[in-house]
Amino acid sequence: MRIHLATDHAGLDFSKHLVEHLSAAGHEVVDHGPADYDPLDDYPAFIIRAAIAVAQDQRDGIETLGVVFGGSGNGEQIAANKVEGIRAALVWNLSTAQLARQHNDANVISIGARQHTLEEATDLIDAFVAEPFSFDPRHERRIAQLAEFESTGSIAAGEHTPGITVADA
Repeated sequence: MRIHLATDHAGLDFSKHLVEHLSAAGHEVVDHGPADYDPLDDYPAFIIRAAIAVAQDQRDGIETLGVVFGGSGNGEQIAANKVEGIRAALVWNLSTAQLARQHNDANVISIGARQHTLEEATDLIDAFVAEPFSFDPRHERRIAQLAEFESTGSIAAGEHTPGITVADA
């Protein structure tokens, strides 16, 4: 599997460790930066670059996921979710890492580097990468609704779905 990584200065040490760890596990790792420590770096460009790569790989049929880091992981999750086709989840324990894949088919996870030890973060990533999507029809339906809204600005009403448009907001 190809795994795209990106961070800001807070996650730089995690990122370097993960390149080695994930490569040793047989994954192709693409590090989108930064390469050097800069306490004033702006994470959006690094994170968005990784998210774009995940979305493009998936469109090309390449098995791929993304992992992004920051101090809390919140801003990085928000940045990744600005990219069409990305479903980024903030994870903080094994259950949220597994459920991000099982229920949401998340293709990117975000982790707070200041919230976890290196060992904890590695365990979260390993769980996320190993967990398959459930293909439960209710989860597929919900993911399709998100994609529909992302591309059209509306969700059609259905048996289990109240319709919504941007104008309703």
